[in-house]
Amino acid sequence: MGITLAVDTSSYVLGVAVLQDGQVLADVTTHIKKNHSLRLMPAIADVLKELSIEPKQLTNMVVAVGPGSYTGVRIGVTTAKTLAWTLDIPLVGVSSLELMAQQGRYFSGRICPIIDARRGRVYTGLYACDEGSVIQQQEECLMDLSDWLDQLALSTQPVLFTGADLNLHQELIREKLGDLAHFAPPTMQLPRPAELAALGEEKNPVSDVHSLVPNYLQLSEAEAKWQEAQGIRGKENE
Repeated sequence: MGITLAVDTSSYVLGVAVLQDGQVLADVTTHIKKNHSLRLMPAIADVLKELSIEPKQLTNMVVAVGPGSYTGVRIGVTTAKTLAWTLDIPLVGVSSLELMAQQGRYFSGRICPIIDARRGRVYTGLYACDEGSVIQQQEECLMDLSDWLDQLALSTQPVLFTGADLNLHQELIREKLGDLAHFAPPTMQLPRPAELAALGEEKNPVSDVHSLVPNYLQLSEAEAKWQEAQGIRGKENE
């Protein structure tokens, strides 16, 4: 299986992990409001140095492709593509929501990762555990949280919510779902880069490193304003 490097900067969380032949050698996570563009490469260099691994020894590259922070996702994807191209190694992109859903791997019910998208909206999706594997049940989407919770309330299945932004929305979730709502504890809300690496090892790499693109699920605010000024209808208005 070789040596896999995984990076995640799709939110305030910065994650770097290294797996060798399926075993976790490093799993480093921070959750602070600092510039990923200044911290990611030093974090990678520090981890590899600590492990006495040269970049040329890496055999796989995995990155969280979003949705999430527009700038954060772009930094992670650009860095991963540059490393994969420079080192001539396979590159795999993994959904940030799928990564977060792994925290509910043994939950008996539905798993709902939440990423705040401002203005009452969230990036989200729906997953379930099947014999230890997390399976997607509904496509990822950008939704008004209140409307999304109304949909979830139509079922009697319990829902495990996870994500670093839960504290922003727990009150509304409890109001809408009552006893059906369950929440991952704070120590399990952040996405783990080692899980990202493991997920990446199970997926096929992109055929061309340059073809990997971020999954924003929406236009950036700047792009949306530019399109509005140009009279162009964005995807959100179609």
